[in-house]
Amino acid sequence: MLKYEDCSKNRDENRSEKFEVMRRSINKKIEIEKIKRVEEGLENIRILIDFLIENKDEDFLNEAFQKISEVQSKIEDIRLIRLFSKKNDFCNCYIDLQSGSGGIDSQDWTNMLMRMYLKWAGLKKFRSHILDISYGELTGIKSSTLMIQGKYAYGWLRTETGIHRLVRKSPFDSSGRRHTSFSSVFVYPEISDDKNQEIEIKSHDLRIESYRSSGAGGQHTNKTESAIRITHIPTGIVTQCQNDRSQHRNKEHALRQLRNKLCEIKEKEKQENQKIIENSKFDITWGHQIRSYVLDHSRVKDLRTGTEDRNVQSILNGKIDKFIIANLNKENIPL
Repeated sequence: MLKYEDCSKNRDENRSEKFEVMRRSINKKIEIEKIKRVEEGLENIRILIDFLIENKDEDFLNEAFQKISEVQSKIEDIRLIRLFSKKNDFCNCYIDLQSGSGGIDSQDWTNMLMRMYLKWAGLKKFRSHILDISYGELTGIKSSTLMIQGKYAYGWLRTETGIHRLVRKSPFDSSGRRHTSFSSVFVYPEISDDKNQEIEIKSHDLRIESYRSSGAGGQHTNKTESAIRITHIPTGIVTQCQNDRSQHRNKEHALRQLRNKLCEIKEKEKQENQKIIENSKFDITWGHQIRSYVLDHSRVKDLRTGTEDRNVQSILNGKIDKFIIANLNKENIPL
């Protein structure tokens, strides 16, 4: 079983401080490089405008407009980086999805959300993996854990944590009545090994179970108990993985998820007066939703910022940056 040696409090704090200094240094270097590219672009635009004034050539005008658009895009990139102000924003991340009240419709909705985040990752050129999935009895999924790997993956997705509400005419209701479904989304960062060494996991605090993976995946997947479920007894946190045919590798993944969750809890305890992060996973019912997707009215609305969009299909195909950026902007507005 996994066990870490005890570290003194001062040593832990020094390591955290060094980690934070390194993070800020890397972010600053990235920002400086991007600013240099903007300066080069502005100089090119100035040269083009000088040529345009002298020659009045339409080709120079079109090229100038193209360069201006490129520089605007680079400036927006710099602004976005500055929005990623939280400690672990640059990390890869995990997404836990859990179906709530709404039965079959809720399980179908959870599957739609999983697809939305996988599509989003593809648009961002991020790597994505389904680490664990529990299928519904008839359709959809009861729960799933995704891993998203890419620069600032956690920074991009952390504001997606909360309850997502779907309203539509149910395809599973023969009367065609409107149904409301809920699914919870919980995003947490993949913390570096150095940071995770501050967390001690005692072997007697773990309950490790193996089971057969559910759903499609080939005969080998269904016939062997390669999937792993780990319960951290003191906190009740459960992590699961069935992504690999190897039980050993699934166990490694599940342990890594557990370490990351425990590390995030420790950070939240410092920030929120010992209030553990699992308490932020609200009841999956009315009153706690962060975003509402009303399909028959073709409207998606984020209840925290008031941001709306009527292109529902585009959003469900992963184009959710509008909502994410609105929430990041709200976070960074000075009080």
